[in-house]
Amino acid sequence: MKVLVLNCGSSSIKYQLIDMDKGASLLAKGLLERIGLEMGEFTHKPVGKDKYYVKQPIADHKAGIKMVLDALVDEKIGVIKSLTEINACGHRVAHGGEVFKSSVLVGEKEKEQIRALFALAPLHNPANLQGIEAMEAILPGVPQVAVFDTSFHQTMPEKAYLYAIPYEYYQTDKIRRYGFHGTSHRFVAPKAAKMAGMDINNSKIISCHLGSGASICAVKNGQSVDTSMGFTPVEGLIMGSRCGDLDLGVLLYIAEKENMGIKEMNNFINKDCGLKGITGGVVDMRDIMAGKREGKQRETYAFDMFAYRVKKYIGAYAAAMGGVDIILFTGGIGENAWWQRQEICEGLEFLGAEMDKEANEKMAGQDGIISKPDSRVKILSVTTDEELVIAQDTYSIVKQL
Repeated sequence: MKVLVLNCGSSSIKYQLIDMDKGASLLAKGLLERIGLEMGEFTHKPVGKDKYYVKQPIADHKAGIKMVLDALVDEKIGVIKSLTEINACGHRVAHGGEVFKSSVLVGEKEKEQIRALFALAPLHNPANLQGIEAMEAILPGVPQVAVFDTSFHQTMPEKAYLYAIPYEYYQTDKIRRYGFHGTSHRFVAPKAAKMAGMDINNSKIISCHLGSGASICAVKNGQSVDTSMGFTPVEGLIMGSRCGDLDLGVLLYIAEKENMGIKEMNNFINKDCGLKGITGGVVDMRDIMAGKREGKQRETYAFDMFAYRVKKYIGAYAAAMGGVDIILFTGGIGENAWWQRQEICEGLEFLGAEMDKEANEKMAGQDGIISKPDSRVKILSVTTDEELVIAQDTYSIVKQL
């Protein structure tokens, strides 16, 4: 079964074509950017062939998906002979609310339920649904599966997901903590347990997904019991341009001082804060580390603040679970920035987590144990693959039809 995985953003589409019958082998992947703008960009990477890149207008998601499908069957850059070889399509959907506790086959009912959740994820769910409907129009009859970022966190208890606001807002508007990056945390936690020789069903794992978007998840016996992101992906850690945890009084003060409206404040906390806000525009952790080494004050602040926030959450989740067996790092920063991992783990020896600095420095973009052999808590670098999770869920659901 060949599964096309689509991750549709407001102006972008990431995709992979995976052959599930051949060991989940990747056939092609790519990215469309600047959809709906004056000039779009399309990068297509077929396995075993040269990369293809073109700049041209991409009117909408339907036009973008058609470009993807045309590329997949193209004589020169394609990897399949006919679109009939695509047996199913798996979609990343950001928000499943309390409705979707697992991945589902998409029909009219599911589309309406996703549409009803637009208010909870106005930047993501509409684009995700556009991808589903565009695929329906181009390849009618091909089964489609929705895989939700929030589903993995539906096992959180009330004490972890409720906010200390009038309870009626939860009852009527479902305002609560949902958490995101669930697909990644669900993939790396059992992988880490296997790497460490532990039983996922008898383990306490702290999963640190660190990148431009970042979150930490407390995984107890294979289930999410708490996570740093909340009602939106803004809560929790310092991120590329998101502020993370913040005194709400600060927002009120800035809004009044700068005469900002709701939309402006939403843009502010999502796009103008985080590492970008601290440094004055530098977001890439490699550049921030270089700035710190050069003695630049704002880059130093950003580096240290990022690590400190992660360290605090690790301590909090160790307390919440009554201990920890594994601390894992994944995501762009987590998998590659060994210097950031080292800073985060500095001082965690009291938990029983002792990093092997030499092993850590050699570990970039690969799976491996980076704690000392006698460390009670295992520290791991674990590569994530959210697209594979989407493909696996899609395959599992469609093969039962």
